[in-house]
Amino acid sequence: MEWNRSETLALAMHNCTQCHGAGLRFNKKGAASPCNCVLRAIFRICWDRFVRCVTQERHLSRVSLEPHAGRMRPGTWGRKDEEYIADFCLISRRVLDDFEHRLFRYHFLLGADWRLCSRRLGIDRGNFFHAVYRIEQKLGRVFRELQPYPLFPLDEYFHGPSRMAPACAVTASGRQAPPPRHLQFPRPLRKTA
Repeated sequence: MEWNRSETLALAMHNCTQCHGAGLRFNKKGAASPCNCVLRAIFRICWDRFVRCVTQERHLSRVSLEPHAGRMRPGTWGRKDEEYIADFCLISRRVLDDFEHRLFRYHFLLGADWRLCSRRLGIDRGNFFHAVYRIEQKLGRVFRELQPYPLFPLDEYFHGPSRMAPACAVTASGRQAPPPRHLQFPRPLRKTA
């Protein structure tokens, strides 16, 4: 996964001492990697959406039709809010080790403050906050780099990829050539009487 400045610039903290607000850091070989402030921002955006999905009234959840490119299966029905809640929790469980997941569960899922978490896990305040930052950075990276369907950006997760038709190429004669066959949308099935 390639990170670029245009997607990290808006997420970076302007007073970050590592990236100075650019969102990218360069290693000794010159390769760009996202700054930790960007990864934490990605996690917090996903976390805010998780909280909103969990705390909304159950009757507000809606079923949506997700289109597919195949003729045999034109679409599937799904409940995106519930799917997002499940994906958020399952990805977190898969990525974090036992200590980090216990801290994640106490602090983020159950809402315990640092005093209660520190007492329950037997760590001091400094180690608690360092562990929380490490969890946010680790999950922020995973939520963005997950393949084939990342949790971030949220609009792509909840609304799917853009449904615009592929662009047509212009030939030398000035006419528009149709897009290649593999980029064309399938024609809808016609009903026969």
